[in-house]
Amino acid sequence: MDLIVKMKFGSQLYGTSTGKSDQDFKGVFMPEKRQILLGRIPKCRHFTTGDSSSKNKAGDIDEEIYSLHYFIQLAAEGQTVALDMLHAPEAFWIVHTPLWRAIVAQRARFYTKRLNTFVAYAQRQAAKYGIKGSRLHAAAKVLQVLRRHSPEKKLADLWQELPAGEHSEFIGLDPNGMRLYQVCGKAFQESVRAGYVIPILEKFYNDYGERARQAAANENIDWKAVSHALRAAIQIREILTQGAIHYPLRDAPFLIQVKTGQLDYATQVVPALEALMEEVKQLLDRSNLLEQVEVKFWEDFICDAVAQHHFGDRSAEAITPDF
Repeated sequence: MDLIVKMKFGSQLYGTSTGKSDQDFKGVFMPEKRQILLGRIPKCRHFTTGDSSSKNKAGDIDEEIYSLHYFIQLAAEGQTVALDMLHAPEAFWIVHTPLWRAIVAQRARFYTKRLNTFVAYAQRQAAKYGIKGSRLHAAAKVLQVLRRHSPEKKLADLWQELPAGEHSEFIGLDPNGMRLYQVCGKAFQESVRAGYVIPILEKFYNDYGERARQAAANENIDWKAVSHALRAAIQIREILTQGAIHYPLRDAPFLIQVKTGQLDYATQVVPALEALMEEVKQLLDRSNLLEQVEVKFWEDFICDAVAQHHFGDRSAEAITPDF
């Protein structure tokens, strides 16, 4: 396998390693000529010493090496793993090539409005472990409206009665031109019947209510997942305010406290996460970043890199620095 880069990753990189941390490694490889010509490029090569049916334990090794093509795709999508790799300090590079340096030199081209994937990740975690009573209240208000009508009634027939607020809103049209109504992150077409929506919201209300009770008591919280959500929001804030992510993270001590369950979830963690998400959302809204990555640049970059690596082709005008 032709490695372009291999690096230390995860908590080693962030500065949040504890005695229970495993060893993470990430990398990028150049696919074989045959794989490229036959269109059989693998996305990733994965190796782990852990048990596939459970989480890794202290000392376990987890290694993921992405193909060049898939790595560029992940970075263009604003995926956290790719952006982390692009900002890893050189001291963490175990193997590296001039091609990797060429990619890192162009990393700012991946900064777009799609960085909101960081925010989306944090929001999913907040929704999973959050305790905002407003979510429960929003679901209850919608259920109250729906239960007043026949289960056969369509949302379109009740459109004027549906409440609008922080967690219940009309969000425009789907690709087929159907109006959409969203409740606590769940979107419904206007054509669906009340009898379809009611059990979905009832399940959410019951499950979320139980999670809210447990969160208030600091019970059954996946502290590692919550710390990841905070980290994602912190990283995007660094990109938007400083132009890059710097490791180890300045907020690593706070993240370790969260990761190890040392803080109260309701009074210390939730306010910090919600404030960060709101700050990042506003920074993104005010930024001058492009809406999406310039795809042609990275397609040309890949073609040039493959041509030089496998075919020694230097006849075309090179997009990338000489490697």
